[in-house]
Amino acid sequence: MEQNFILEARDLTKSYMAGFTALDKLNIGICRGRIVGLLGPNGSGKTTFIKLANGLLTPTDGEILIDGKAPGVETKKIVSYLSDRDFLPSWMTVDQAFGYYSDFFEDFRRDKAEDMTSALGIKLKSKIKTLSKGNREKIALILTMSREAKLYLLDEPIAGVDPATRDYILNTIISNYAENSTVIISTHLIADIESVLNDVIFIKNGKLEMYRSAEEIRETEGKSVDALFREVYKW
Repeated sequence: MEQNFILEARDLTKSYMAGFTALDKLNIGICRGRIVGLLGPNGSGKTTFIKLANGLLTPTDGEILIDGKAPGVETKKIVSYLSDRDFLPSWMTVDQAFGYYSDFFEDFRRDKAEDMTSALGIKLKSKIKTLSKGNREKIALILTMSREAKLYLLDEPIAGVDPATRDYILNTIISNYAENSTVIISTHLIADIESVLNDVIFIKNGKLEMYRSAEEIRETEGKSVDALFREVYKW
């Protein structure tokens, strides 16, 4: 691809029943080696975009490409996805969850996952159902970030967790993604993640409102990304 995009959306549209359009002719190209904030209030289309990129939804119109390919079996090999839902079966142990990922993903680094888990003091034989909400979030993130993927899609990774867990999640993200990979973080909690972002995408009512570097926003607008976000999305 001419501009070396890891993800490209071309007139990407997703409509649901009852005439609701979650994404409306979205055009965007996301380059490699960036940490990108996909920002917008609840209902703006962020999760729909992430699910389309992960192949969990099919576009109504237009297309989305991952490394030049439509989402499918091949792209799942290079995309590491963190859902906004609690997706780990409660009956599994942490060790079994690691084994599950090892079986499914050739790029999963079990040694890396075990090192991060050990540093947290979480035992491999612990069952998922016995872990606190914060520790379940951490294990889910460890699974996601222990893959050597080209693209990491993180849907609301810091929503609903305490500040200490939030700090751990952000530190884990910036310390563990593979070199030259891209991380897309979907969130509406801008102030908490602004410091780690290279670029920001504002989505409003399913349309692209803005795509700029975080540094450019601070230099040209004279304000933080969070302050600009509040201005763009004020009611």
